[in-house]
Amino acid sequence: MQKRVWREHHSIWGYGWRGVKLSILLVCLMFALCFIDVYQQAKLPAQALRSADAAVILGAAAWDKRPSPVFRERINHALNLYQSNQVESLIFTGGTPKQGFMTEAEVGRRYALQQGIPARDIYFENLSRDTYQNLFNTRIIMRDHNIKTIIIVSDPYHMARAAAVARNLGRLFLFHCWRVSEHFEAWWNGLKN
Repeated sequence: MQKRVWREHHSIWGYGWRGVKLSILLVCLMFALCFIDVYQQAKLPAQALRSADAAVILGAAAWDKRPSPVFRERINHALNLYQSNQVESLIFTGGTPKQGFMTEAEVGRRYALQQGIPARDIYFENLSRDTYQNLFNTRIIMRDHNIKTIIIVSDPYHMARAAAVARNLGRLFLFHCWRVSEHFEAWWNGLKN
């Protein structure tokens, strides 16, 4: 008489349960890999900043006519690049999730104008809904205005996705993350408490 070394599951439920466990394991593995990629991207030191023709500010939430704290920090970082003559113009991207509200790009443009940036140095596209469309539509502005080099401005945790999209589009982009300001950090910590 032979002993069975493993227990066989001949029922459909046994195979189904194995499939469920394997699926859960694979989903957890994918989340872990995504988390590691985003974490590593966020911890990368800022690239040695070179000058570029424009800074592309990827859209983030806009609250009516005001940028959200994350979007405001992205815009402020781009304004610093502009004011230090590292970029010649600004390109704001982002549509709106709801009709009747200002688009993310319009909110960013309005904020930049209020900070004294001349309108002639601001471009925007307000049709995109995600990072891929932001960068895809930016190429049209670049072509129309003879912009050859850009710096993509986003927050550290979003930059991993932006870099992947840019690589997918086959363009050589420079990336620059804003550093978390004390004001934003205080706001963020207030949310967590």
